[in-house]
Amino acid sequence: MTALRNALTPEEYEEQARNGKPEEGRWSVLEQLVAGLTDAVRELQYITVVANSDGKGRKPQRPEPMRRPGVGAGVPKKREQLTDQHADFLFKMLNPEGAA
Repeated sequence: MTALRNALTPEEYEEQARNGKPEEGRWSVLEQLVAGLTDAVRELQYITVVANSDGKGRKPQRPEPMRRPGVGAGVPKKREQLTDQHADFLFKMLNPEGAA
């Protein structure tokens, strides 16, 4: 792969950089591990910012994982809204003495 990349002219290399789709290529174990570490660091950074904020400002968005080959971006799942009935049920489960 390095020999093929080194054989490209600067113009061909620029075109590959603009139009390439690295998420469709094969990744080695090392690349998978680096992506996992990157995701972990970004998640820890997010948690640190949220934990140390005063809650008055805008909450940062949780980071998305790096795209891996063969894994689509996917559509985020919508969370079901918590109804009053669900809230009462949870309250009774968590506070059995005060549920009378």
